[in-house]
Amino acid sequence: MTERRRTRAPEANRANALHPGAWWIWALGLGTAASRTTNPLLLALLIGTAGYVVAARRSDAPWARSYGAFVKLAMAVLGIRLVFAVFLGSPIPGTHLVVTLPEVPLPHWAQGIRIGGRVTAEGLVFALYDGMKLATLLICVGAANALANPTRLLKSLPGALYEAGVAVVVALTFAPNLIADAQRLRAARRLRGRPDRGLRGLLHVGLPVLEGALERSVALAAAMDARGYGRTAEVPPAVRRTTAVLTLGGLLGVCVGTYGLLTAEGGSYGLPLLLAGLASALGGLGLGGRRSLRTRYRPDVWGVRAWLVSASGVAVAALLIVSGSHDPAALQPGVVPLTAPALPLWPAAAILLGLLPAFVAPAPAGAPSAKESS
Repeated sequence: MTERRRTRAPEANRANALHPGAWWIWALGLGTAASRTTNPLLLALLIGTAGYVVAARRSDAPWARSYGAFVKLAMAVLGIRLVFAVFLGSPIPGTHLVVTLPEVPLPHWAQGIRIGGRVTAEGLVFALYDGMKLATLLICVGAANALANPTRLLKSLPGALYEAGVAVVVALTFAPNLIADAQRLRAARRLRGRPDRGLRGLLHVGLPVLEGALERSVALAAAMDARGYGRTAEVPPAVRRTTAVLTLGGLLGVCVGTYGLLTAEGGSYGLPLLLAGLASALGGLGLGGRRSLRTRYRPDVWGVRAWLVSASGVAVAALLIVSGSHDPAALQPGVVPLTAPALPLWPAAAILLGLLPAFVAPAPAGAPSAKESS
């Protein structure tokens, strides 16, 4: 029992809390892996991996409750994609007819577009695979929102990105706080015996929720103004111009390099341009941070556990990319002819590396260890 306590992850506190950037790198790694495949078995495995880590390492903070909303949004996206495939058709030809809907005649300039008509099993399966990819991406982003503290993430941003980071963090925290307020008000209405569903319940709950969101925005603006937010230091004009050139040139290099990596013709220049763009952008951000007078109180430390968590997400993405280049048919199953997808062994084993944060990340207070629950 003593040896088991030594090897399990410690309970999270302010001193050993995982860096929020590690959670985002892990989640983006899973999302990158999801973007490389349409195999529904691998996508389901990615969803299960993200869900298990969220269940094992999610705290009771308001932003941690947003994961369920992202899952519902992913299911809605999947349903909408299937509805579009039924009523607007699919580019995949099929021989297994499911139903024939009344087709709306369209003018000659709308050739290639149809409303209604034949609905085939191949078209529905193709839409299911395509919708599952987008749903998995949304669930991975929801996992990062549920696990990473947005306030601590804002504090860890470079000085040059602080203004943009505030807008992003406020946008990311708006949805979780909105969900928490809606749940609290609905529970209060149920305790009072009042309806909390339907149009009437939505009107009675929606107005207080929006009012609370507006009050939080005003309070945040007042707090930022009281703390001197927006004050900048004077830098020479040459430094400002150099910063702009490095940052814009670096971002352009990143875009061109990424495009080269995603295309078959750009394999020779994609990686060098991407690395050069990253180096230039980082140099520009470093120079741009000299204008910021912001200081950090007790900055978060990027420790060994943060390296392990972020490395697990990067490893999943890298191994899926390599697997896709060696065996693309396993990651992109065809639907014509209509066959059941197979689970490739090595890509599935690579996805399981994403479970590492459930064992190495500090456990929230009161949550059982992943090793104990297993």
